[in-house]
Amino acid sequence: QVQLVESGGGLVQAGGSLSLSCAASGSFFVTYAMGWFRQAPGKEREFVATIRYSIDSAYYADSAKGRFTISRDTATNTAYLQMNSLKPEDTAVYFCAAQTTLRAGQAISHLDYDNWGQGTQVTVSS
Repeated sequence: QVQLVESGGGLVQAGGSLSLSCAASGSFFVTYAMGWFRQAPGKEREFVATIRYSIDSAYYADSAKGRFTISRDTATNTAYLQMNSLKPEDTAVYFCAAQTTLRAGQAISHLDYDNWGQGTQVTVSS
C-alpha cells in the first residue's frame, strides 16, 4: 500500500506562485511516474503534469506549459509542482498520483495511476 500526502496549497493572488509537494510512503513499491491532476467544482478531473522516473521526462497539459514545473526527489520519493503566473482558472483541488504498475504511454490519464493523494486546495483570486 502506497500513501501519498500533498501539501502546499492555499490562497494566492493572480500572478502569484505556489509550490505543491507530494510525499510517497509505503513498503515495497516502485514508482514509475508521478502526476498531478486537478478538479474544479462541477468539472471533471484533468491532467496537469507528469514526470516519468526512468527517463526523467516531464509532460504538461497545454494549460500548464510555461507556467508549471514538475520535479521529483528520488531520495525522498517526493514530487513537486511549482506553479507560477497563477490565474483564477487554476483554482481547483490538486491531486498527486503515483504509477506503481508499469504502463506504456505518457501517463496523462487518471487510469494510468494506481495511488492517489487526498488533494490540496489551490485558490487564485483575481
